[in-house]
Amino acid sequence: MGALTVGHEPGQSWDDLVRLWEEMEWPEGSKVEIIEGVITVSPSPSNNHNEIAELIHRQLSSIPFELGIYHEQTILVPSRTSAYIPDLVVAPRADVVGKGEQHIPAAAAELVLEVTSQSNASHDRISKVAGYAAGGVPLYLLADRWASGGPTITLYGDPRGGVYRALRTCKFGEAVKLPAPFDLEIDTSAFPVD
Repeated sequence: MGALTVGHEPGQSWDDLVRLWEEMEWPEGSKVEIIEGVITVSPSPSNNHNEIAELIHRQLSSIPFELGIYHEQTILVPSRTSAYIPDLVVAPRADVVGKGEQHIPAAAAELVLEVTSQSNASHDRISKVAGYAAGGVPLYLLADRWASGGPTITLYGDPRGGVYRALRTCKFGEAVKLPAPFDLEIDTSAFPVD
């Protein structure tokens, strides 16, 4: 099953759209995001998709305790009419725990990771690159299993005026260095290739 979209009323406010997204009963196991004002329902990710997120999580485990590593933490970017659910989010624990919310503002995240799925890779490559930059996320890591030249990992950073700069792109098998506050390399040599 590929991704599908759910329409909403023209002129609907951001609050109404978020309320619809939060209150609807969506198919169990699906990932439901708001991408540029459209509710998008995607199937649960493949095992290889999850393995890449898991391998990156393990490599991030040495970061300072004040930063938590969260799977599928919702990130709100109201300026882009979007609520994204990345594969991983690194954010200060103080901005996540004890807030009684389902989501955090994009500016609270230090890093987000998206692993592309074949059915909706363009969202990760286009809409989310623009959205995370506009939301002020300092670093966006994109593990693109379906890139046209073969699987790649790209680190975006330095968001200015809602636009990222691509800091580094490499093929699976090469390492990508994350700057402060991480100061570590992500080894991609064990990433599964579909």
